[in-house]
Amino acid sequence: MPAAPTAPVRTVERLHHGISFMDDYEWLRDKSDPETIAYLEAENAHTEAATAGLEKLRGNIYAEISSRIKQTDMSVPQRSGDWWYYGRTEEGRDYGFSCRIPVDKEADPWTPPVIPEEGRPEGEQIILDLNELAEGHEFFALGASSVTDSGRLLAYSVDTAGDERFELRVKNLETGELLEDRLENIFYGAAWAGEDFLFYTTVDDAWRPDAVWRHRLGTPQSEDVCVFREDNARFNVGVGSTRSRKYMFIVTSSKLTTEAWVAPVDEPESEFKVLWPRRDGVEYDVDHAVVGGVDRWVVTHNATGPNSAVAECPVGTLGDELPAFEDMHELVAHSESARVEGVDCYRDQIFLGYRAEGIGRAAVMRLTGEVDERGFGSFEEITFDEELYTVGVVGNPEWDAPVVRLSYGSFTTPAQLLQYRVADGERTLLKQQEVLGGYDPSRYTAYRLWTTASDGAEIPVSVVHRTDVDPLAEPRPTLLYGYGSYESATDPAFSVSRLSLLDRGMVFAIAHVRGGGEMGRAWYDHGKQLEKKNTFTDFIAVADDLIDRGMTAPDRLVMEGGSAGGMLAGAVANMAGDRFRGILAVVPFVDPLTSMLMPELPLTVTEWDEWGDPLHDPEVYRYMASYAPYENVEPKDYPDILAVTSLNDTRVLYVEPAKWIARLRATARGNFLLKTEMSAGHGGVSGRYARWHQTAFEYAWIVHEATGLRA
Repeated sequence: MPAAPTAPVRTVERLHHGISFMDDYEWLRDKSDPETIAYLEAENAHTEAATAGLEKLRGNIYAEISSRIKQTDMSVPQRSGDWWYYGRTEEGRDYGFSCRIPVDKEADPWTPPVIPEEGRPEGEQIILDLNELAEGHEFFALGASSVTDSGRLLAYSVDTAGDERFELRVKNLETGELLEDRLENIFYGAAWAGEDFLFYTTVDDAWRPDAVWRHRLGTPQSEDVCVFREDNARFNVGVGSTRSRKYMFIVTSSKLTTEAWVAPVDEPESEFKVLWPRRDGVEYDVDHAVVGGVDRWVVTHNATGPNSAVAECPVGTLGDELPAFEDMHELVAHSESARVEGVDCYRDQIFLGYRAEGIGRAAVMRLTGEVDERGFGSFEEITFDEELYTVGVVGNPEWDAPVVRLSYGSFTTPAQLLQYRVADGERTLLKQQEVLGGYDPSRYTAYRLWTTASDGAEIPVSVVHRTDVDPLAEPRPTLLYGYGSYESATDPAFSVSRLSLLDRGMVFAIAHVRGGGEMGRAWYDHGKQLEKKNTFTDFIAVADDLIDRGMTAPDRLVMEGGSAGGMLAGAVANMAGDRFRGILAVVPFVDPLTSMLMPELPLTVTEWDEWGDPLHDPEVYRYMASYAPYENVEPKDYPDILAVTSLNDTRVLYVEPAKWIARLRATARGNFLLKTEMSAGHGGVSGRYARWHQTAFEYAWIVHEATGLRA
């Protein structure tokens, strides 16, 4: 194997608050420099050579993944207006097809039609062939895909670089022709207002969505009207409409504060009116309901407590002052034990999403039958039998539907799509993810452990393995995953690819550390800014606990973290690398202090609410400097590290893992590998076969690190 590349040292000084840091590898930030590209390509060649002995294992895992997935498949048709919409995939094709058939006026309007898996049903219309759109591009991602209420026009956008800048086109679905309209350099999403107007967002130089625009069909983009611009660099904007199709919303939000503006859908050229002006630290989310014949706002807010509450008030006249959150009629009061995550309003029911005991849950309120004087009922939880599961209300565009679709799954139950009849609670299984090759859920088990952190906090740990594997009988090869940022919860979900680990006798575990959202808002608050180190020490406590229980051992334990979880991986490598045999860091945020000192970078200013502002606050600077993975690499033994990144990633720039690996190799002792996808973004490669190959590459490395296997 050739020697690992050595990045040239070109030291620059970073000086803030009287503190100097000498950065040897900041020159790698310039991806227009041929020397930077040559270095990344040399690292790729070295990684390929270093993992060449795992080629057979990679091939076996890829074959296992592809053999378990039903490659010619389709989704359950979903009704919108006079059409049933669905997606289909075909074996051998990287991307899917978006299709529709008309609603049969003679059939039950809410029972989806049965579509044959082979061949095309009568009346099927392919509205988008993603394979055709992706042809000739190394990377492809679909952004917007939105059809007008009439079903006549489709707005869709594509990204062919991975940098999350999209081009939008409009297709006449009656003729199949593309309109002349072309919107360039827009952000995710697009919202229709009738048949003639589209609303969309654009980003500023720091890649922050800061402006909402109105486009009239048939006019050039240069004539589009900016209807809202957010000048505060901590805020991002978005635009959409209510399920009732009555109101358009513009929402501008930071990590801590929200403000919503509204206009009638049928008056797209009218002025947007603010609902509740922003109050620092108050977050809210608004939906529209009609209760007791009155238009009402149903609002999730944290004005009365950090775990949020749900309240309501009449809409009244847009622009009039509304009651304060504290004075509104409460539907769900703040609770110390349950975190309210939001509501979903329909004509005859309201669904509530909340989190209790570390599990996301759903409840329904019926607006017919037993209701109070305002017309509201009470919320009733929708229960399930498994200890660990994930449930959500998904894919329900119709306002007046008497049935609602729920997604359900767990670590051992493949994803299910359920139809829930609201009137009587009847559930019908519409589809279950099919796992080919005779998958038997009884061969696998999942359960929860609890680890006590150094300060007494009880950390939930999810554990999955085969039932014939007893991790208490002897230490088992184990993959421990963690994230712990942005109040994001890592919920129980089935994974086809994970079976390749479990079937090789491995244990998979998730440390639900502070900074995440599993245990309520306080769980998040105590794992960010000047308490960020709790995320790292929690993870180390879980690793120590698994080792102390005899479930695994340092020479059999591998860690995985991605994005902000990659920063967790880098910090743990510095603080407690001796607990691990290997660490996989995917698009890792490992140079956070440098990034947070550069407000011109994508996301930096908006991220100050998450990490703190080291540019202006010396206390934050010193705190971040004490844990930033890149700056705290030490001349000592490290576990094997594989870092995976993408050249066009705009969220975590490739330069962070590139600098980190260069510094590790120059300073520490260990085997350090860097793999850069040269035509991809934050989500990695596109195309399902390429993604399976990427997963096989990463899993082969994990398996080899944990077990020593090469096949």
